[in-house]
Amino acid sequence: MSLDPDVLVDRRRLSRRVSLWRAVAFVLALAALASAAALIGGGPAALGRGEHVARIAIEGLITDDRNLQKLIERAARDRNVKALLLAINSPGGTTTGSEALYLAIREAAEKKPVVAVVGTVAASGGYIAAIAAERIIARGNSITGSIGVLFQWAQVSQALENLGIKFEEVKSAPLKAEPSPFTVTPEAARAVMREMVADSYQWFLDLVAERRGFAAAEARRLGDGRVYTGRQALSAGLIDAIGGEKEAVAWLAENKGLSATIKVRDWKASGDLEALGLLERAALGLARAFGMRDILAPVLDQFDARGRLRLDGLVSVWHAPQDKAD
Repeated sequence: MSLDPDVLVDRRRLSRRVSLWRAVAFVLALAALASAAALIGGGPAALGRGEHVARIAIEGLITDDRNLQKLIERAARDRNVKALLLAINSPGGTTTGSEALYLAIREAAEKKPVVAVVGTVAASGGYIAAIAAERIIARGNSITGSIGVLFQWAQVSQALENLGIKFEEVKSAPLKAEPSPFTVTPEAARAVMREMVADSYQWFLDLVAERRGFAAAEARRLGDGRVYTGRQALSAGLIDAIGGEKEAVAWLAENKGLSATIKVRDWKASGDLEALGLLERAALGLARAFGMRDILAPVLDQFDARGRLRLDGLVSVWHAPQDKAD
């Protein structure tokens, strides 16, 4: 059976188009794999970049952020990263989150120089992150310090009584689920909370004494919960210098053998898909489309949505007072 010449021509054109799109798909798949390899080796910021200082932002309330901890770990492993610069602007957060972040920074400091640059504020847990670095630089009017631990709970039992609402419960022991906002807090429960706060506070003081070279009594004197300006903190020995990123790079060049003109590059925490350029995002999308989810899981999982922010348990956070109108 013979085919019409026009049909044969159309089939040949279709075959050529299919072959062309297959070739394009293959090239794009290779690009996706190349991008993935770069991501695995050093995170989004490492794509196509030479030797540099990795700028890692520590901002807002500090929680047990595993994505941020992994980012610090990747930067410390990356061969192109010659030092880490922590850009801190945080009032603190949970004590467990601050502890985990401190340990991640200290582990990174065993591999690469780490310097902290304080922006507007690095108080409480933000200061814990700063003292994990080898050097702390702050602006003269930065806010820092606030060395202490806080445990708060609401007390609405009187309001319930006024509304004629009575709260009843059955529990295994007197201190179970204490303190409760629905009942007057017994003194035994208050004593337990004070012991917890005192234990975490001593942990904080010990970090300050160890990292800043203070005697225990001096750490306690400085760590009475107050905040300091950068100038006050420098005078007290809580930071090392006044300045910003320029001074941090100069210190790295003078003391760590880095080039004075070395670039400082942003490294974005996992979950921040906007940290990637259009090409990288397209490559990741193609990786999914080509069924390489399992192979590239370590990369793709970086961009899963984060859970809601929570501040349960003990916190080390500084609250700025609000002005009140008369």
